[in-house]
This record gives sequence, C-alpha cells and structure tokens, in this order.
Amino acid sequence: MKIIPVILIGCGGVGRQLLHHIVSCRPLHAKQGVHLRVIGVCDSRSLVVASDVLTTELNDKILSEICHVKLGGGSLSNLSNFGESKLFFNTEATKKVIDIATLLGKATGLACVDCSASSDTVNMLKQVVDLGCCIVLANKKPLTSTIVIHSYVFNKCNATTIFDFGQSKSLGYVHAFSSFKSLFSLLFRILQTLNLEILRSQEPQGTNVSGHRAICKDDYNKLITHPRRIRHESTVGAGLPVIVSLIRMLSSGDPVHHIIGSLSGTLGYIMSEVEEGKPLSQVVKVAKSLGYTEPDPRDDLSGMDVARKALILARLLGQQINLGDIKVESLFPKEMGPDVMPIDDFLNSGVLSLDNDIQERVTKASSRGNVLRYACVVECSSLRCEVGLQEFPRESPLGRLKGSDNVLVVYSRCYNERPLVIQGAGAGNDTTAAGVLADILDLQDLF
Repeated sequence: MKIIPVILIGCGGVGRQLLHHIVSCRPLHAKQGVHLRVIGVCDSRSLVVASDVLTTELNDKILSEICHVKLGGGSLSNLSNFGESKLFFNTEATKKVIDIATLLGKATGLACVDCSASSDTVNMLKQVVDLGCCIVLANKKPLTSTIVIHSYVFNKCNATTIFDFGQSKSLGYVHAFSSFKSLFSLLFRILQTLNLEILRSQEPQGTNVSGHRAICKDDYNKLITHPRRIRHESTVGAGLPVIVSLIRMLSSGDPVHHIIGSLSGTLGYIMSEVEEGKPLSQVVKVAKSLGYTEPDPRDDLSGMDVARKALILARLLGQQINLGDIKVESLFPKEMGPDVMPIDDFLNSGVLSLDNDIQERVTKASSRGNVLRYACVVECSSLRCEVGLQEFPRESPLGRLKGSDNVLVVYSRCYNERPLVIQGAGAGNDTTAAGVLADILDLQDLF
C-alpha cells in the first residue's frame, strides 16, 4: 500500500470539500493501492496535528468534525474531540508544519496542500519544498508573487555561471545556473525559454539588445525550483487538464504561440446572461444569490482573479512578468471600488449605472455577428498578456460558451489551424477539490 502523508492548509469551501473527497474515496483508493494519511489540518489561526506524524493520522471522524466546525464559521480550537491529536496556534503552528516537513522530508515524504486564499503561505511553502516535500496548490497567490528582474549589460554581469540559450534579435535571455537545484528544473526552464525563442526565430531583423536579463532569486523562482514536486492544476481551470496539457506540449517541443481563454465561471455566467438581454445589475444580484460570486461581487468583476490565472499561464510559457504588467479591464470604475463605495451602495445603485454601457457593447458586438466574453489573452511572440471584455464570433469556442463553463483555446505549431480546446466546468468547490485530489494522487510515484 502506497501511503501519502498530507497536511491541508485552508479549511474554506475547497479545503472542506477536499476532506470530504478523501474520506468518500477511501474504498476506491484502497483498490488502487494508495492511502492518503491526513496528519494535519490548518486554518488561518491554528493547526490540528496527529499525535505521531510518522505512524498515526487524523481519523475520518475527526476530519468530518473539522468540516462541520469550519462550515459553521468556527475555529479548529472549537473541536469537541481532539482524541490524541495536538493543537498549535499562529506562529507556533507554522513552525510545527516546518518541523513536520523536516522530519518527513527525510523519511516518508509529505504532500503539503494549500487550499487557502492567502499570500502568507509562500515562505512556508518554499521551506517545505526545499526540505524534500511536495506541494499541491489551489491557492493562486504563491504562483503570482512578484518576481524581481534586473537587466545587465552582458560583459558587466556578475553571475557566476551563465547559460545563454540563444539571443533573439528582439530580446536575449540569460539564466543563472545557481538559481536551479536540479537538472529537471534546468530542463524545464530550457523548455520555457525555447518556447519563446523558437517563436522569435522568424522575427524581422532589428537592433541587437545589449542588456540581458538575469532572474534574481525570489519567492516565485524559489518555489518552482523543484517542479517535479509541485502540482497546481486547480490554480487555473479547477479540475480541467490545463497545466498538464501545456507542460506535455512544451516538453514535446511544440511551442505555444498564444492562448485565449474564458477562465472565470462567474464572469462567463454573467456575460452569457447579459447576452440574452438581461441587465448586468440584475444578473450580478442573481449570481450572488446563487453563490456564483464572492461575497463582494467586485472581487470577480475586477478581473483580478482572471489576471492571476493569466499570469500563471504566461509564466509557464516562459514570460518573466508580474501581475502589474498585465493589462486588466475592470467592469466597474475606481470610484466604485471596495475602498470607496460600500457593498450595499454598489449593489443598490452603483452596478445599475453600468447597465447601459455594457448593453451597448453587447449590441454593437451582436451587429457584427459577435458576442462579448471576458477573456484572457497570452501571446508569446509579442509578450502580450491582458484580460478584459473582447468580441468573438458566435461560432467560435468562446462564442459558443454558455453558463459557468471555462474554455481555453491553445494555438501551437501542432495545433495551429485547428487549436486545442479544453472546455468544461471550471468553477465550484466540488470540481476544484477533485482537481486538487487528482494532483495529490499524481505525486504518488515520489512516495
């Protein structure tokens, strides 16, 4: 029996659903010869951990009670029966996770699963993966943390060992070998670079660029130093096979030209409803009542969640950019932002003032045989990365999109005239948690 020790960070909707999936899939996993041994569960304030992380686990009864307590808005400290498990708080909890990773990284291995929505987990995750453990992410923020890029004139660069993977006429790429701790990581970086360089090989000749880019060590690059031990499918398409499909294409030498996608189930639903003539204000309120939006719908309407997904995809394809480099179109003006306008005022009056403009854009698109979709675009050759409302032909993959489905259209050398289209449910706790569970199981060969 293959045993995978698991620590879960985050007990929100996705985290709770993941625990439900783990418990309900026990018979299936037993037939597959694998057992997920949940040894710890964290929320934002505390950690419940098994008494002996080497041999014991939090039993299914405790896991079910954790889900019940967190669903009611309580803390892990509100558990009525800890059994032989232990409770740690705040910084003590973080230290305990690192201690466990130190122990299990040298023994049985560990899968640290981040289902939170916090950027505060990055430092802990870096340490966990450096200790030889695996990480699985539904949380987008660790993969969208800021990277620091410095430009150097080549002959003044102080990097000790340099690999020059070919300088295009528009931009050169130089990577410091010291930033890689494994050959697999180096090869992965080469694939990313070659994806850009192959696409640039046919660009018109121009002036040589004297400055090369050396990527400084930072949170993001340290986190992805060990790509074999990281899975993050659910950060982009919930349970859809987006990340794995792109990695397979890159590793087979099929350079990706550009990606177009509708990656927000919430905005997909809103735009398909508005297309049918319903006012934006009405659709937003219905979406909120159905639980499709965040508690404050502006978190969805701002487009920042889609921008983070686009950033993850762009970085996967080799673009060294930050969130601030992405052109993001918000569906509401700054004066209606959460820091300026209370949510009740936005829902009662603010969103009403947006109806006419959106409907006018929908009508104009329709007159041209198109529809409006909130989409992301990542173009490798031009380094273009943007998200916002765009027109698409009605019979295109994005034009046919209805409801809360996600769709990603990938153009490459092999998928050029007929692109690769990945479509399906891309939102919801159940779907996302299933994607996380699949990522955990995908790591089993490392245990």
